Amino acid sequence: MKILVTGGAGFIGSAVVRLAVSRGHAVVNLDALTYAACLDNVASVASSPLYAFEHADIRDGAALKRILATHRPDAVMHLAAESHVDRSIDAPGAFIETNVNGTFEMLNAARVFWEAEGRPESFRFHHISTDEVFGTLGATGKFTEETPYAPNSPYSASKAGSDHLVRAWHETYGLPVVLTNCSNNYGPFHFPEKLIPVVILKAVAGQPIPVYGTGENVRDWLYVEDHADALLCVLEHGTVGRSYNIGGENEATNIDIVRKICTILDAKRPEGAPHGDLITFVADRPGHDLRYAIDPSRIRSELGWRPSVTLDEGLERTVQWFLDNETWWRALQARDGVGQRLGSAGLAATGTGA
Repeated sequence: MKILVTGGAGFIGSAVVRLAVSRGHAVVNLDALTYAACLDNVASVASSPLYAFEHADIRDGAALKRILATHRPDAVMHLAAESHVDRSIDAPGAFIETNVNGTFEMLNAARVFWEAEGRPESFRFHHISTDEVFGTLGATGKFTEETPYAPNSPYSASKAGSDHLVRAWHETYGLPVVLTNCSNNYGPFHFPEKLIPVVILKAVAGQPIPVYGTGENVRDWLYVEDHADALLCVLEHGTVGRSYNIGGENEATNIDIVRKICTILDAKRPEGAPHGDLITFVADRPGHDLRYAIDPSRIRSELGWRPSVTLDEGLERTVQWFLDNETWWRALQARDGVGQRLGSAGLAATGTGA
């Protein structure tokens, strides 16, 4: 099929682009090339006749309608989003503009295109979201597709809003949609402002490794290439109007993740060992959700999908990838906010200090 992927130069989007092209799908990569995007992420498929690139902003409705009419995709996979919680604390407006208004423009343009094509039943609008829309869990329990929404950050609230818009366009206009909510991704091409790449790069540089609070926050970790596989599975086989939670079945505390990475680096870069000595606890992020956990029963039972990469295997691959691709990540370190403590506006508001 021909797939329009929004945000295809980003971390997860580029994994989808690479996998889709490798499986013989034609892909149109639509990306605004904001700070977190990098076309090097898709360099391995850029010369393929199956690949095309459109430089456009999802908030530009006219551009979206033109691109859809020109390329006439069979499906849209909507991944373009602002996604860093700390940045959403400092500048929430950008998250509303992109994640809410941008998704509205995408839905509007997709509906116009779909209706002009005669409302084909085979068309799909696949909206990719996050488990953070469900809020936080205690020590037990897991998120299901029926868990009530309770977002706690400007980022998760903006993604919750976009999810609701997608559902409304299906119920009101009949647009054939599927939705997915994923757990924390990691792996190759992970933009160096998120936890795992920060830990790797700080450790390699011999700098303090910042860990929020006591590091006891729990996440379910999903290897990005597994996620891309799951997304294509839902696109091809998911039931219209249905949502699917995608998890890695790899729960771990942040401090355990940090220590695992340090242990891997001790073996791969023994001259810097023990890297665990660099761990430094810093003031916690305001509204930091305690625990996320995914119940993947629906995608497993209905579509037969489950992750293939264990946490230890995925971390090993990820650390090695960053060690082997220094040129890629060094070029990104000068971008706005990378390597800095963000979310300071929330720290000041709550009086917790910097």
